[in-house]
Amino acid sequence: MGSTGCTAHYLSARSVRENPLAQSLRLMTRQGPQTSERTLNTLRRYGLEETYDQNASICLDKIQQTIHENRDPELVHALSELSYVQGKIAEQEGRSGEAIGFYGVALTSSYDYLFSDELRPARNQYDPQFRATCDLYNESLEDTLRLLFSENRIKPGQTYRVKTGGREFVIRTQLRGNWLPDEFDHYEFVSDYEIETLRSKHTTFGLGVPLIAVRRGHDANDKREKYYPDGLSYSVTALMRCANPSGGDYGDGNVCVLEFFDPLTANQVRLANHWVPLETDLTTPLAFFLDDPRFRQQDLETAGLLNPAEAEKKRGLYMLEPYDPKRIPVLMVHGLWSSPRTWMDMFNDLRSFPEIRERYQFWFYLYPSGQPFWLSAKHLREDLHELRQTFDPAHQNAPMDQMVLVGHSMGGLISRMQTIDSGDDFWRIVSDRPLDALQGTPDERDKLVSTLFFKPNQSIRRVITIGTPHRGSKFANDFTRWLARKVIKLPTLAVSTGEHLAKSNPELFRDTELLTMANAIDSLAPDSPIFPVMLRAKYSPRVSYHNIIGVLENPTLLQKKAGRGDGVVSYASATMDDTESELVVDADHTQIHMTGQAIFEVRRILLEHLQEIDSNDRIAKRNHRSDDLPVRPAGFPLQELNVSPISESSQ
Repeated sequence: MGSTGCTAHYLSARSVRENPLAQSLRLMTRQGPQTSERTLNTLRRYGLEETYDQNASICLDKIQQTIHENRDPELVHALSELSYVQGKIAEQEGRSGEAIGFYGVALTSSYDYLFSDELRPARNQYDPQFRATCDLYNESLEDTLRLLFSENRIKPGQTYRVKTGGREFVIRTQLRGNWLPDEFDHYEFVSDYEIETLRSKHTTFGLGVPLIAVRRGHDANDKREKYYPDGLSYSVTALMRCANPSGGDYGDGNVCVLEFFDPLTANQVRLANHWVPLETDLTTPLAFFLDDPRFRQQDLETAGLLNPAEAEKKRGLYMLEPYDPKRIPVLMVHGLWSSPRTWMDMFNDLRSFPEIRERYQFWFYLYPSGQPFWLSAKHLREDLHELRQTFDPAHQNAPMDQMVLVGHSMGGLISRMQTIDSGDDFWRIVSDRPLDALQGTPDERDKLVSTLFFKPNQSIRRVITIGTPHRGSKFANDFTRWLARKVIKLPTLAVSTGEHLAKSNPELFRDTELLTMANAIDSLAPDSPIFPVMLRAKYSPRVSYHNIIGVLENPTLLQKKAGRGDGVVSYASATMDDTESELVVDADHTQIHMTGQAIFEVRRILLEHLQEIDSNDRIAKRNHRSDDLPVRPAGFPLQELNVSPISESSQ
């Protein structure tokens, strides 16, 4: 009752990379690249048009000399644009060294245009030329990096001396974010790819080059490593900060700092006493990871349903970004015949809201969905405990105790079970005898007891269930249950353990089927004895519950058989009395959590969760408020850069 596997491509390679200057500079035409009409007018004003036609390099030298005498923004922009055009021409002709030199001039002069104090009185941010200069900065930086990357010369934390003709650049590279420099394996350029499967592409506009950073795994002995999937890629924005933009020599002896920013930790930076938004792309790096053949071609969904024993090897909690002790975890739990891939649209959209990504980190749970959901609930309890011991064994990270669970379909049942105090209610489903009477090996007893006896997870504060069959589903009928028993291969060890306990305790169990035969379909049948127990169970009073339910306005004949609902789960089964909110969405079962309404409702609930948490210390924050503190835009984490002098020695 989840979303089935998807083998569609998440992105495709562009035949020509995306470049906002392509039209204005006619980069793709047979006559191009060419300068813009506005730059040609600037050349005419300064009597340089003929000089440029005869010898572009001499013209560029004369422009630089003129800029020293007359700090005209039009002329500075013209220098940047003309240098970029000459860089493109040199690159097309195979003169990569000269191309880097021209791109360097374009980069430093556009930086000068944007940040020089001398140009402040004449600079007009409402002028289209201002955005065009931003594009020149971004594209000259990207083309420089492309040429440098082609020789594998760039790694964070190192310093490089680049010599091109008579010019020299010293580039120091730094990493800004939670990822470590040695976790960077290689880079891809966002502009080389186009999104295919994910519904929305989330970008911000500013300065910098959005990149796809492919992660290199750490030491296998590091316990944290198993929480990051192989081939994980993530968003990075490259930014070049030029040390001396105000009237210095363009391209001669320039010292620049190349910084790689994680947009999840900062999407505005301070450059030359200006707060500057970063150009970012959160979606393409996610799609790049999802499109990895090692990941995309694995049918995790079907394997998890039909062969739980094999899928058990991949079971666990996964993170797509570094663990952050300052952000609240949101754990997403998929349903039957599904996997974490089913959450990618919601994850992608939620992360696009600055107020969400500033305060939350998203985790995903992968489990064999073919096994009974109460067994998966037991495993999740164990896996959450192990994760806590790995990242926060001393329980010092407060956000870990403010966790939110979001469960779709059967995942909602697994999530709810994390907040139940079982007492002996679940034991009484299988026996009316005391637990002490149970005979078996310590290992067998422990497996059964840990499944039927449990306490609420004290780290969880809120649970959101989506399309969840709280009273079972008619989808689990006699035929589907019979078919499931034919095709689902339950773990041999689990079945044999149940059978051995049943034989060792012939008069103890009133129902041995739950021990020996139950699979996921059986567990979801409306007549399963576990649902009445869950409905009357003791839930943690510290947890708030929310519900999102699908009700189709125009169901098909087949969908009508499930009753009024999403085609699989009826409204009568999905609704709950103890929820703080309930949203009804016109969507079928496999799509409900991908709808814009459901995603926006989850956002609303997450913001409500923050308000509740922050209200506890709001008075204390007011008492410590200072009018001297810098003001930042709401929801936008800012990072001020204090760059130390750069060593002139090359590495």
